[in-house]
Parts: sequence; C-alpha cells; structure tokens
Amino acid sequence: MQQKTSGTKRAGRRARQAKRAAKPTVNPAAPGQRGGAYRPLTEMDLHAIYQTALRLLAELGLGEVPARLTKDLIGAGAEDNGAGRILIPRALTEEAIAKAAKTFVLHGRDPDRSIEVGGDRVYFGTGGAAVQTLDMDTGLYRPSTLRDLHDFTRLQDTLTNVSWFTRCCIATDVPDNLDLDVNTAYALMRNTTKPVATAFTLATHVAPIVEMFDIVAGGAGAFAHRPFVKAHISPVISPMRFGEDAVDVVYECIRHNIPISCITAAQSGATAPATLAGFLAQSLAETLASLVMVHAIRPGHPMVFSNWPLVIDLRTGAFAGGGGEIAVLNAASAQLSNWLGLPSGVAASMTDAKAIDAQYGSEKAMTSLAAALAGGNLIYESSGMTASLLGASFEAFVLDDEMHSATYRALRGIEVTEENLGFDAIREAVLGEGHFLGGRHTYAAMERDYFYPSLADREAPVTWTEKGARDAWSRARDTARAVLADHHPEYLSTQQDAAIRDAFRILL
Repeated sequence: MQQKTSGTKRAGRRARQAKRAAKPTVNPAAPGQRGGAYRPLTEMDLHAIYQTALRLLAELGLGEVPARLTKDLIGAGAEDNGAGRILIPRALTEEAIAKAAKTFVLHGRDPDRSIEVGGDRVYFGTGGAAVQTLDMDTGLYRPSTLRDLHDFTRLQDTLTNVSWFTRCCIATDVPDNLDLDVNTAYALMRNTTKPVATAFTLATHVAPIVEMFDIVAGGAGAFAHRPFVKAHISPVISPMRFGEDAVDVVYECIRHNIPISCITAAQSGATAPATLAGFLAQSLAETLASLVMVHAIRPGHPMVFSNWPLVIDLRTGAFAGGGGEIAVLNAASAQLSNWLGLPSGVAASMTDAKAIDAQYGSEKAMTSLAAALAGGNLIYESSGMTASLLGASFEAFVLDDEMHSATYRALRGIEVTEENLGFDAIREAVLGEGHFLGGRHTYAAMERDYFYPSLADREAPVTWTEKGARDAWSRARDTARAVLADHHPEYLSTQQDAAIRDAFRILL
C-alpha cells in the first residue's frame, strides 16, 4: 500500500512538473493591448500645443508647395499669402481632423494577420532604412544587402510581436532606384503575409509596383479593393515646407488606394525648437499639414498620423535614438494624436548602441515602454534597429520580440475580479498545506496571467555557469540562425513568381 501511495505521489508530481513546463494555451501578452495610461501632458498642455500648431498653420503656413497641391489646398479653403507661403486657416485644419479616417484596417495577405489601427490599441512594428547590418558571424557592421532584406523579412515572419513589417534596411548593393523599389516590394511579397509597408523613391514607381501587387492579389485592380501594403512618405520637410517628390508620391498612392503613413521627422534644435514644448507645437503643425493635404486630395483617405519627434545631441549634432527626451517626446506625440482622435504613429526603440549590450537594453526598454503606455497605435522602428537607425540586427529582432511581450503584459495590467482576489484560495492554503504551489488557482493564473521568456535567463548562477555562461546576444543569435535555416516560406505560387519575374527585374 505504501509503495502504491508513493508511486501515485511521484506520478502526480511528474504531472504537475509537466504542466508547469508546458507552454500556455493562450498568449498572456498578446499584441493589441490598450494603452493611454501614461499622460505626460496635462489637458491645459494639450490645448496650448494644439492652439500654437493651429496658429503656425494659419499665420506662417507652408512653403515650397507644389503647384498641383497649391491648387487643391486653395480649393479646399487655404490661402496664398503672396509671399510664397500657403496659409491653412483653423477651420480647414479642424475640418480635415473631423473628416479623417479614425480607424481602418491594415490588411495582411493572410486575413488572420490583419490589424485595426486607431483607438487605444497598441502594436509594435518596424521601420527604418538602415544602411548597415550587424553581421552574425563577425559581430561587426557591414553594408546591408538585398539578401539581408529577404532574410530580415523571413525572420520577422515568425515573430509574434512584429504586427506589420516595413523594410528595415536598404539594399545598398542595388544602386538603381527603380530596381531598389521593385526588389524591396518583391522581398515583402515573397517572405511574409503580414501587413507590410514600403517606400517609393519617385511617383513614377508606384503604378508599375502596384501591378506586382495585383499579380499577388489575383488580377488587375484586385489590390486596390483590399490593399495589403501601406506607403511610408515624408511630404513635409521641417521646418514647415513641402517636398515636391514626396507630395507626388502621395498623389499616386491615393490614386491607387494605398494607405499612407505621412511621417514628420523633425529634429530638436536643428529643424525644430530645442524646447520640448516648442518642438511638439511645430511637429504637430507639420503633421497636421500632411493631414490637410490628404483631405484636400481625398477626404477620409486612410492615413496614419505619424508624428515622430527625433532628438539630436546638441553637443555634437548627432541623432540620438535613445534617452529620456526622445522617450517623453514620442509618448507626448502619441497622447496628442490620440487626443485629436487620429490613428497615431510614433517611433521608439531606436537605440544608439552598436552592440547588444546594457545600453541597448536600457534605451530600447525605456523608449518603447513609454510609447506603448502613452497609447501609440503603431510604434515604428521598434524591432531590430541599432546604431541610431544606421544599423539593423538579426539578434535584435529576436530580443526585441521578447521585450515587446513584457511590454504588452505591463499594458494588460491587473484584472481585479472576485476569482482573482482569491479569498477561497488564500483560506485553502493557510488552513491546508501552507503554500500555493500546485493549487487550482495557481495553475489557472499560470496559464492566463504570466509570460515566460525563452531568452531571458532565470537560472541560478551555478546552473548558468554549467550551461556555458552564455549571454542574451549569443542565445538570440542561435535562435535567429535556426529560423533562417528552417523558415523558407512559399507565399508566392509558382505562377505568381513567374509572372512577377517576367514583368520585373528581380535580382535575387
């Protein structure tokens, strides 16, 4: 009888250990958690910044406005001051805000991977145009290549917390701009079915690349009915002027029904005031100018209000991607955009670190958590970027994905219910075995409430030493290499790939 009891206990212990080791059946830290708890600006601050932005648009206006846009803006209610600047009255700006798309879907080619932008939902994704890649073999930077772009796209396709993918690096081995735009778009189509984004160097590149998207979508005109690519464009150049080539791209993207992120990327003390409040006022005015432009062309066209405050080190003039100033500025930008009811895009996790080290971790965690807590709908640059956006890293993609899970768990907060308060569980433990290990209440919480990292080390020092005393960088490198060795998606059919290669100069 004793043997049977002991065997039963051992079997029960093994079952409990196996249950603890098993992965949760639900994701306790899923993308799309609600943000907005962090509010660096008071209600009075929000009004003051907004009123200054309206005044800048109405009294200073925008310079270097292309003729076609000048005509459309004046037709919508703007004014030409006769001195080379187009003034945007307060009423026109408020009309553009009122009629803007407040929420819209970023389609994935796989519908299950689509996300809705707007409201208070937070999603991490990518951006950037790194010209260097952190080589996994040497640990040093080298020029980014088209092969790197394909590999980054394949890698992120497996990462839960990259909710949409924008090319993170520039293929520096493709010198022709049309070839670059075409092959960038092809890399996105071949290697992922998530929502994606790209950039067009010139407006003339849009129509032919849309033909590629039509092949993927199933026929001529099919892409426009369900666009699964958005465009990243910077039509306003700080301080307070339009860029003609980018404006032309906006017109073409709208003509082809491509959702757009109109990105303002002012730099403190260089192209915008060094004071944080003044910076926010000018940057808000410039992003509102992009919104008014879209409104004048096609009211309500899907636009991510991408107000990305960037900071420079005023001692050297170098861009600073990490630090307290950029953390609070992007959080404030998200707060402002959400206060206006506009789908917000901000930037975070743009560490200045070159290596995967303590600086890397602290700068990424600080800036991305602040942007998420403030409710940034789309947080760009948040995965894989290093070296003040000059670099991209395979290991960083893997590490950042785990960091985002921790951020989502923090956003999820604490659910206070009668069951979770656990009066009966506390009484049972106190009057029973004196602990909560193995209890039903504990198992339920383990499945539902806790995220278990796969890269962060939680072993005792002696166990860590016995296993080779490895750091997070090396563990992430192994993970990235394993994915790139095994994950070769075939998201284009043989017929689609052949049709694209017949129509375009595909270089890989």
